[in-house]
Amino acid sequence: MKNLVFGIFLTLISVSSFAQGTGIEAEIKELSKQKWQWMADKNVDKLATLFHDKSKFVHMSGSWKKDRELEIIETGSIWYKNAEVHDVAVETFGDDTAVLWNRITLTAHVRGNDVQNEFTVTEFYKKEADDWKLLDLTFSSVRDTHEIEH
Repeated sequence: MKNLVFGIFLTLISVSSFAQGTGIEAEIKELSKQKWQWMADKNVDKLATLFHDKSKFVHMSGSWKKDRELEIIETGSIWYKNAEVHDVAVETFGDDTAVLWNRITLTAHVRGNDVQNEFTVTEFYKKEADDWKLLDLTFSSVRDTHEIEH
């Protein structure tokens, strides 16, 4: 009888942990999707709230911090017109840290021209109080056949 009760207890804990992880993964996926839209809309107010004050951004042309990224978006120096997301994977670490990988085709307006590039974008998130903060966003140039291992 004790073994049965213990087995049921372990099963409930496992199901609860799985559901919590799945909920965080869905929340991070939705937040990333919103981020792409805010970038396309040049909504620096929403992005300023999402980006951690110490966040870093790694692009093909360089790396910089939050203030520079917001300036680039606001001025249209890089206009993230559309991120066509082909695949998304999320890994959680506890209930306050998540890494998301997007495989995207990015259409951007850069230096007067519309360009399209294939990227895998890595996003690191950390929960502070009740809000998720983006710590890092890194663009890695890839072929269109690149796949994210799930």
